[in-house]
Amino acid sequence: MGPPRLAPLLLVLQGCWASVSAQDGATPAATIEDLNSTEPAPATLGPSLSPRTPGAPRTPEPPRTREPSSRPRPTPVTDVAALCVCDLSPAQCDVNCCCDPDCSSMDFSVFSACSVPLVMGDSQFCSQKAAIYSLNFTANPPQRVFKLINQINPSIFCIHITNYKPALSFINPEVPDENNFDRLMKTSAGFTLNAESDVSFSAKLDDANTAKYEYGAQLQTSNDSSGSFLRFPSPLMSSLCSDDNPAAFLVNQAVKCTRRINLEQCEEIEALSMAHYSSPTILRVPNSGIEVPITIQSIVIQSLNKTLTRLEHTDVLWPALASAGQERICINVVLEVKYSLTYTDAGEITKAALSFLLGTVSRAVIPLQQKFEIHFIQIIWGHVFTVFQQETEPVPLSGNPGYVVGLPVAAGFQPQKGSGIIQTANRFGQLTILHSSAEQDCLAVEGIRTPVLFGYNMQSGCKLRLTSAIPCRLVARKVKDLLRGQGFPDYVAPFGNSRAQDVLDWVPVHFTTLSSNVKDSCQLPVALVIEVKWTKYGSLLNPQARIVNVTAKLVSSSFPEASAGNERTVLISSVVTFVAASAPAEPGFRARPAINARLPFNFFFPFV
Repeated sequence: MGPPRLAPLLLVLQGCWASVSAQDGATPAATIEDLNSTEPAPATLGPSLSPRTPGAPRTPEPPRTREPSSRPRPTPVTDVAALCVCDLSPAQCDVNCCCDPDCSSMDFSVFSACSVPLVMGDSQFCSQKAAIYSLNFTANPPQRVFKLINQINPSIFCIHITNYKPALSFINPEVPDENNFDRLMKTSAGFTLNAESDVSFSAKLDDANTAKYEYGAQLQTSNDSSGSFLRFPSPLMSSLCSDDNPAAFLVNQAVKCTRRINLEQCEEIEALSMAHYSSPTILRVPNSGIEVPITIQSIVIQSLNKTLTRLEHTDVLWPALASAGQERICINVVLEVKYSLTYTDAGEITKAALSFLLGTVSRAVIPLQQKFEIHFIQIIWGHVFTVFQQETEPVPLSGNPGYVVGLPVAAGFQPQKGSGIIQTANRFGQLTILHSSAEQDCLAVEGIRTPVLFGYNMQSGCKLRLTSAIPCRLVARKVKDLLRGQGFPDYVAPFGNSRAQDVLDWVPVHFTTLSSNVKDSCQLPVALVIEVKWTKYGSLLNPQARIVNVTAKLVSSSFPEASAGNERTVLISSVVTFVAASAPAEPGFRARPAINARLPFNFFFPFV
């Protein structure tokens, strides 16, 4: 037998266990209303345990139930039975759209399947309505089958109920008025003015201590001590020219606008005079005393019949009235203005040039249309580069990364060792050959080139008529320039998206000259043969075209002798050939890794 006090101790423990069991049995089961309720139940403290006789039974308390929540469940915003996401054509049946109310039984007969078989709301809810659409092809004619079911989400992290009603719809923005304007001004970051040239100018002036021009900053002039700016006429609210538009740093623009003028007063209108655009002087840096004058680079005169004549001098011409028979005209009127501003990487303006197109204006061309352009040119290591903004018009590529068949081959030249590759802005003019025309006259097609397109074997040519009076060396130099073009490239991009700064990746063009074996004779270039070798690079599933070698051969022959008074015709040709140099593709797989796994020494304890 145990100690004498062990029996009373067992009875006390048995009583405590019975009390806990009674409390557990009194916990009520959760109802649907309890799950839907969003208010916590009021906390009620149970009665304290009073001392009682060990072993005495405890009277169970009646179960307590919580009051169901009085807040109703929000009505679903989306009615899936009336929602049809594939109904795109109003008053017309969309193909394979089983929920389209405009479709009839005849339309269902030609459906192949339902493009949207299930329509439901937010998939994160635990339970929601879902509309199921299907087709019964056994019926004659085929019929649409619609079912509305209660979709159950098996995830334990689903949303049971949404009790935040504003989240079920978009919040209407607050409209500024006279009462809340000051409060909204304090919370916002300020206002900006957007012109048609997509340039945002801050409403506040730049800091007076700014030592350089930044992107989008106004170009200051020295006309006014209060801070004048270079004016660039542009159309703002209409097609009429507005002379109060400022020119922004590093923002290339080209605009056209019209002016309503009185022809009899053309001599007094400043916007028609050259001096109005060439007289300002630009500050080298903002708020400085160093001035950069605007120099006139060229003047072209356009007559009434649209013929153009470039003047040898650059003196300022003034508009003047004149008489042409019975009609009054105004000469030396500004039609086009082109600014060319040179700057450094330190944000300083170093040079400003101006080109004019002047014309004659009659009453027939009123209102007058003017064109204004401004371009920024950067100086790096003594070389000039034109600035192109990616924000206005991104530079297109010939592939990404490999070349695409039919797109131009990217090429350029390196001005000095250590610098980047220089490319022309026109990607169709980087690698070109002679252009073929219907007349087949070499002198007529001078300056007209045909771009070299990747993957296209091309051949072009023309005819050159020679007489005995033309010296051989002059003809040879002329034909060589005709075949090579204005700027034959030194390098070709290996990929369609190669960067100009990665000079080591670019493929050099190997230029050679092949001449005849006849000695002491003048050699006349007759053909330019360009051979481009390319290979497939990358995986077998998606190979990329890559250029690996480019050779250009200038073929020359003896100068043909023409008899006196007779002409001899020489055929000049250019040939481009693309050669695939890819090796046979062999799939390769990595060797399976060797698993060097060691079990602990007591892994099989106690069996071993």
